[in-house]
Amino acid sequence: MSTASSPVPPPAPARAASGPGTSPVKRLLVVLVLAAVIIGLDQATKQWALSGLADGRTITLPTGFIHLHLLVNAGAAFSFATGETWFITVCASAAVLAIPWFAFRARSWLLVVALGLLLGGAAGNLIDRLARAPGPGRGRVVDFIDYHGWFTGNVADIAIVVSAALLIVRAAVISHRERRAALAPRPARDEPAGGDPAKAA
Repeated sequence: MSTASSPVPPPAPARAASGPGTSPVKRLLVVLVLAAVIIGLDQATKQWALSGLADGRTITLPTGFIHLHLLVNAGAAFSFATGETWFITVCASAAVLAIPWFAFRARSWLLVVALGLLLGGAAGNLIDRLARAPGPGRGRVVDFIDYHGWFTGNVADIAIVVSAALLIVRAAVISHRERRAALAPRPARDEPAGGDPAKAA
């Protein structure tokens, strides 16, 4: 005597990795901690520059490529867009408010680190614009790292540039994966149960 076997249910699909951490709150916490480290380094080095380079002296690092001298900047990162202080302040404020929202939705460590660096860099320079002379929203950013006369920046600027580089790398990786997925051969469709109706006739 034979018994009909019940169909075996297909295996449950593996759950996709949700990225770093176990919750959006944890991802946000990582971004905020990294941003706080950048802000602390940025403000501490700026305070050193204000006290140690205020006499106009220049310190040349061993490589000879980077020089340290004090410069106040009304523009964007690395002394660009001077004269647009209010516009840059508004943009920086919007970025600082928006980055935590994106941190909740981060799905990779690369993106989490990039957002933390970007938040720290934007907030570090925003503090200068809000708290330094000549007044809130018009404050001058303290720059002191001179890259051989090409441009002058600070720790916050470095964090912003590294963040941008990480975002470019992430975009390139995603684009490469999408191209590989598009070129991968697709599996053949399974034949319907019972085989070809023409052969069964």
